[in-house]
Amino acid sequence: MATHLKEGDKAPQFTGLDQDGNKIALKDFKGQTVVLYFYPEDDTPTCTIQACNLRDNYALLKKEGLKIIGISPDAVAKHKKFEQKFSLPFPLIADPQHTIIDKYGVWGEKQMFGNKYMGLHRTTFVIDDKGIIQKIFLKPKSAKHAEEIIKSLKR
Repeated sequence: MATHLKEGDKAPQFTGLDQDGNKIALKDFKGQTVVLYFYPEDDTPTCTIQACNLRDNYALLKKEGLKIIGISPDAVAKHKKFEQKFSLPFPLIADPQHTIIDKYGVWGEKQMFGNKYMGLHRTTFVIDDKGIIQKIFLKPKSAKHAEEIIKSLKR
């Protein structure tokens, strides 16, 4: 299952609360390139590897002019614990109602060990300074995610 969005589409606008209870809206980043990464759950092995890869390469991503924003269905308080435990330097938006998740089409049927269930598909969107989706990673490489994002930049 893939998102209904395509590279070249206008990114859907959203507003959500980060781990500190601050309102974050896509429109706040007009004129900047945003890396919007959706992940299933705080403090699970693959999600932690991905978040720590972005953290470890944060200076490099910033140097490229990128703003990193994570989004998962977890609550604000769970995001705060995740941020503190791993010293994450970027906002994590809580979306337990799936408002943003549904706009980006990243919720759907998944399968593990032959069992089908509904869940979040790990997906990353690189949104340019005009709000256009430049790149979609449908299966980000968690341990090398920063590297693949930087390689994808059209400069």
